[in-house]
Amino acid sequence: MDALDDLRALIALYAGGQYRQTSLEGLKVISSDRPTLPMSGVTSPVLGMVAQGYKRTVLNDSVFTYGPGQYLVASLELPVTGYIVRASREVPFLGLSLALNPSVIAELLLEALPMERGAGQASAIGVSDASAELLDAFVRLLRLLDRPMDMPVLGPMIEREILWRLLSSRQGAMVRQIGLADSRLSQIGRAIRRIRTGYAENLRISELARLAGMSVTSFHRHFRAITSMSPLQYQKQIRLREARARLIAEAGDVASVGYAVGYESPSQFSREYRKLFGAPPGKDAARLQQASYEVTNFV
Repeated sequence: MDALDDLRALIALYAGGQYRQTSLEGLKVISSDRPTLPMSGVTSPVLGMVAQGYKRTVLNDSVFTYGPGQYLVASLELPVTGYIVRASREVPFLGLSLALNPSVIAELLLEALPMERGAGQASAIGVSDASAELLDAFVRLLRLLDRPMDMPVLGPMIEREILWRLLSSRQGAMVRQIGLADSRLSQIGRAIRRIRTGYAENLRISELARLAGMSVTSFHRHFRAITSMSPLQYQKQIRLREARARLIAEAGDVASVGYAVGYESPSQFSREYRKLFGAPPGKDAARLQQASYEVTNFV
């Protein structure tokens, strides 16, 4: 078998038809015998790999579909919608995700790439074909799950190898910026964290620009280039996704949920919720609850 066949067999073994966190922190595996409903959430720096089937991730108006032997890299905390688009009992979806550790990336940059610390072209998300070397590294990482004595020593070594392969790939410029404290991604990331913690507040763009260390004009330009939306559009998406999570978790008064996430007008909340999710808040939550809404990884 080649590396992709090995990867399929290992994911099927460890996922067991579900979405599972493995014994290695940050590494998750997923298997599904059917397509899933679109799930809205906020991702973080992560790699999502497909071994079998197809997955789709949507960021604002940008759609990324990836299949066997392809991976997606997300570089920031991004409001995305993710779902499996092709899976069956005969050919189940098989995939994995690995959190990308900024500190490990920074160490690799210091040790191996002293001449390539420039900011490069800022980007938030991208899809690429996995190299044979990257697939092989993931196969060896999954095989460690049956070797608990080896995992603490060899696991971090293989994770570093995977990050090195990413730094050397077409997504290398994006991955480099995850590890650089002074990169455009890191600067915008500081503002994004402020929006996420204060999504219900009336935030001032000048405050966000100051956090990013930019002028207001430069901040607007770079924020849109990286996330494909304006800061206010980003905040709106965070508010609505938080509202959806609250409505799904427990039935409640729609207007109260709208107020809780920062809306002063129930009608505006319902209107914007329907525009993003395709149905009014109450109806959307009831539909998802009735369908036994399954939580999967966003990428």
